[in-house]
Amino acid sequence: MLPKINTPIPGPRSLEAAAKLRRFESRNVTYMDAEFPIFWERAEGTNVWDVDGNRFLDWTSAFGVAGLGHTNPAVREALIAQAGKLLHAMGDVHPTPLKAELCARLSALTFERWGAGRGKTILGNSGSDAVEAALKTSLLHSGKAGVIAFRGAYHGLGYGALEVAGMPYFREPFRPQLAEFATLLPFPACIHCPNGVTERYRLEGRDFPNCSSYCLEKLETEIEQTLATREIGAILVEPIQGRGGEIVPPLDFLRLLRTICDTHKILLVVDEIYTGFNRTGALFACEHSKVVPDVICLGKGLTSGFPLSACVGRSDIMDAWPESQGEALHTSTFLGNPLGCAMALASLEQHANPALAAHVRERGTRLKAALRAIRSPHIVDIRGVGLLVGMELNLDGGAVNNVVKRALRDGLILLQSGPLGNVLSFTPPFAIADEEIAVTAERLDVYLATV
Repeated sequence: MLPKINTPIPGPRSLEAAAKLRRFESRNVTYMDAEFPIFWERAEGTNVWDVDGNRFLDWTSAFGVAGLGHTNPAVREALIAQAGKLLHAMGDVHPTPLKAELCARLSALTFERWGAGRGKTILGNSGSDAVEAALKTSLLHSGKAGVIAFRGAYHGLGYGALEVAGMPYFREPFRPQLAEFATLLPFPACIHCPNGVTERYRLEGRDFPNCSSYCLEKLETEIEQTLATREIGAILVEPIQGRGGEIVPPLDFLRLLRTICDTHKILLVVDEIYTGFNRTGALFACEHSKVVPDVICLGKGLTSGFPLSACVGRSDIMDAWPESQGEALHTSTFLGNPLGCAMALASLEQHANPALAAHVRERGTRLKAALRAIRSPHIVDIRGVGLLVGMELNLDGGAVNNVVKRALRDGLILLQSGPLGNVLSFTPPFAIADEEIAVTAERLDVYLATV
């Protein structure tokens, strides 16, 4: 459904809620000014309604969570049914059988499906929980504390995740409390390829440069130098950087990392919290490169709306953790919450259908074609895979923020991404319709013509 605005943005009830939040929430959390935020009341499919009755078209899937659509009927029914029986169990002492069922399902969809044996899982409450479980797994597996990560990466904001954060904005205020066990290397951003390969692919309408480019050769040298000077237990990487600006590396990038990890017997940890569960038109983005990781971190689309994450690794690797003697080394009060497990199982049943991945690929192609039809000198690049798409602009973050606000007044919910805030991010629910794509492209054309 297309947006419909009935009151000013933000409306009176949103303004009232914002005033209360200003009084009682830390001022660093929710961004507020005269035009932000709206306060959501309900959502369905691709649409969100605010507390003032305005209907919005959501191009964010609420941070990539609602790929199956807001308030997905099967997920909602699973939640309602479970809520009528059990809200909370004792996840690492007396858990619900749903926890066992979910761990088995994650094994089936990852390592078993890849022909790599059985997988074992550590469940968590957030993306950073999953990443930190993977970091601990790496240390227990190899005895080596060092990790190679990449600039521009976003792995969450817990202290372990901050160690491998590639965005100085999040990392620098807390640097005095960090242990500095990570080495950050450049992420191959094809849009800035020094050899002009990306421009040629863009003009030909193709998405994935696949070249033995200078950046990959240079990166391999830097990784080898790091391995020669520091004890490294793992390489942690996003197959495609999401919050970093929808940066799509060459296909050979993950293959290069896999080869290096095999040669040096270190772990390849893939953060698919954003890219997982068909967001890129494959169940997992690493499958585009036909690369099997040693550990995969999952979240966001896992439940379609409940705080639950998973660190899934090959069983031989995960068995580096000692068997519990009654006290787990990595756990939480809400581990394996039955509501989240029920929602995850309902979500995974839909994600396992290969037709969904094909649908996302088709929708992504349609979206990129519509955005590329916009003839604005402000557009530097339109890139992405599936329904993880970015429009890079030659504007500063403040100007792009004004575009986001103007879109909100017209009923379109957009987000900025990239370290400079100069990328418009498109991660809509998978059911986004042709008319919704066309209307959004038309309005963006107007916004960019009048920046």
